[in-house]
Amino acid sequence: MAEPTVRVSGIVLASLMFQHVNSDSDVEGLILGECKFEEQVTISDSQADHIHIEEIYNIQKHIACHKPNEFYNSVGDVNLDAVKKLLADNKQECVIGWYRQRRSSVQLMSLREKTLHEKLKTSLSNPHMIFLLLTPGELTAAASTHRTEYAAFISRSRQFVNVPVLVTNLGLLEQQAYWKVSAPCSAAGYNITMKKHSSRFFCSDGMLRDVNDVNNMNDSLQTELQRACSDLEDSERLLENLQFDVSALRRKLREKKRQPSSAADGAPVRRNNELLCEAVRALLCGSALFQTQTLTLEAFPVPDGCQRDDHASTPPPPGRTMCRKRLKETPPGRERKRRKSRS
Repeated sequence: MAEPTVRVSGIVLASLMFQHVNSDSDVEGLILGECKFEEQVTISDSQADHIHIEEIYNIQKHIACHKPNEFYNSVGDVNLDAVKKLLADNKQECVIGWYRQRRSSVQLMSLREKTLHEKLKTSLSNPHMIFLLLTPGELTAAASTHRTEYAAFISRSRQFVNVPVLVTNLGLLEQQAYWKVSAPCSAAGYNITMKKHSSRFFCSDGMLRDVNDVNNMNDSLQTELQRACSDLEDSERLLENLQFDVSALRRKLREKKRQPSSAADGAPVRRNNELLCEAVRALLCGSALFQTQTLTLEAFPVPDGCQRDDHASTPPPPGRTMCRKRLKETPPGRERKRRKSRS
């Protein structure tokens, strides 16, 4: 449910009080202004979004009646012709309520005022009507100082509720208090002047030209920002894919290093051994230590002049030098003689 609030500037309230304090009797009249609804969304971390709706009545002007009971009769029936006569050049849609001043009385609506309020709502076809009650009282015997109390009322299902009244330029104000208050009803000369020069500052929709330029620039900035965000997202996705490919290649490389490689490691070793053997044969094959010799039974080498085997006369293959010597068979008797002679 919307919370109603009545807002009035200090100048309008002061002029209303000053005009009617100088009167000798109770006075009444119509209130002009506008009624609007404002939706406020409160966002917090502890709870979900809270939507708060305010029903604001902005009092901009008042029209006083010349005498009591001027726009209604004794039973509370509203005279629309009298209302139109009071409004003069003002529009009927600008009427948001009516007011009454009672001297030295309490801040409560009478039965007659409640009946008139309901009939005024029906006659003007405005369900959102307010009633402003002023009750001035004297503070000094000379009547030089007065105290005026004021209160506003609205009806909800024929139940009248007291509505708080906020004076916008009295007391401590928030920074944007004046922005929420509508401009007062202007005179005819002011309207003529504004229509004459407003084309230089305002667009056809009623907004300032500079505001439209700023809005256009903001839209362009938002478009560029969205494009930049899209490019950044594409580049991040490409980088993510490249990192995934690099990780896959590194994983394959680690698996390849872990596999046994005995065949691959043995081939170079065998090749090195073969090269070493060939080098040794090429360098040391002609040495006497590496040549084969025939020994006698006493383990002495057979002299070179001994007879060689016919089969050994064949030249050795290249890279190899072989010398095969056969020990000449000695008869047993001759060997014994040699042993005797030595002894």
